[in-house]
Amino acid sequence: MLRAGDVAPDFTVPDQDGNQVTLSALRGQPVVLYFYPKDDTPGCTIQACSLRDHSGELKRRGAVVLGVSGDSVSSHRKFIAKYGLPFPLLADARHELGKAYGVWKFKTMFGKQVGFYERTTFVIDAEGRVKQVLPKVKPDQHVDLVLAAL
Repeated sequence: MLRAGDVAPDFTVPDQDGNQVTLSALRGQPVVLYFYPKDDTPGCTIQACSLRDHSGELKRRGAVVLGVSGDSVSSHRKFIAKYGLPFPLLADARHELGKAYGVWKFKTMFGKQVGFYERTTFVIDAEGRVKQVLPKVKPDQHVDLVLAAL
């Protein structure tokens, strides 16, 4: 997994509308890149809605928020519409972004290996370096940790 001070790996991934989002195009602004397991599940909804509810403060701090999971573009679109999320969700269908950031993990369930995104947030500074890593965050504490990191 990446650590504070590392250069954040660049990426180009589609958002909920199929638009390509590239990290390097966001240079000059801090980026909150948060990985979560699945759209519209209890913990992920708490996490996303908390960021939504603090979006004004995040914008005042100049931060761009990007959520990432392996869900499809259409699943992300529905999740955003259902909860009025004001930030893009990126569809990492092949898990390449999750692997680059070290958050695509495997566990054994019922004797079978299952891949999942470990709930982790990377606060990336305006120059493209990882400022802080928030691993295994609790959904209800997430936004406070993000604001403190910014």
